[in-house]
Amino acid sequence: MTYSMAAMFGEELINTLIMTFGSSLFAYIIGLPLGILLVVWAKDGIAPSPRAQEILGVAINLIRSVPFLILLVAIQSFTRALVGTTVGVRAILVPLTLASAPYVARIIESSLKEVDRGVIEAARSMGASTWQIIWKVLLPEARPSLLVNGTIAVTTILGYSAMAGFVGAGGLGAIAINYGYYRFEEGIMWIAIVLLVIVVQVIQSLGMALVKRVDRRVR
Repeated sequence: MTYSMAAMFGEELINTLIMTFGSSLFAYIIGLPLGILLVVWAKDGIAPSPRAQEILGVAINLIRSVPFLILLVAIQSFTRALVGTTVGVRAILVPLTLASAPYVARIIESSLKEVDRGVIEAARSMGASTWQIIWKVLLPEARPSLLVNGTIAVTTILGYSAMAGFVGAGGLGAIAINYGYYRFEEGIMWIAIVLLVIVVQVIQSLGMALVKRVDRRVR
């Protein structure tokens, strides 16, 4: 591998990490409160509002049902208006975030539903407010599950970022597409694939290590 090729892989690896963790951050900023509302507003939630929960759930499902590449193309005008361009790392953060936030909301909902109802009822019986139950009971009790699902979410978003190479977003996916698919240079494509696999394994290992540190059940 030449120096220029190695430099290209290094640059696109960094772009992949920026796209993955940047969009993951924004997706959680949006998805975390949505996931909490899905649980709090549920029929058996701590502040039931079934109609509002149903409307929110339908909206989340509608966005989740749109394939990522179609969503990416469909919101190009919105992306351009928001960040001034439709290509490159900065632009891809918009559709990545919009595609990932509903997914994050659902995994947050799933994690919070695992919390023992008895713990919630005990907090309520002691006069805890809805806000206190969320921040001092629901989120702390669900922390191991949130971390496990968060690791899965980040690796899923990494997969989305690889697909974004089809529209000039950059990253390791773009190398695999531009060289492996269009130029039939399979060696370069496989290097990109191996790097993506390594990134996934590192994220998975770090996530599981963090879970072991915070999960009282495995100590």
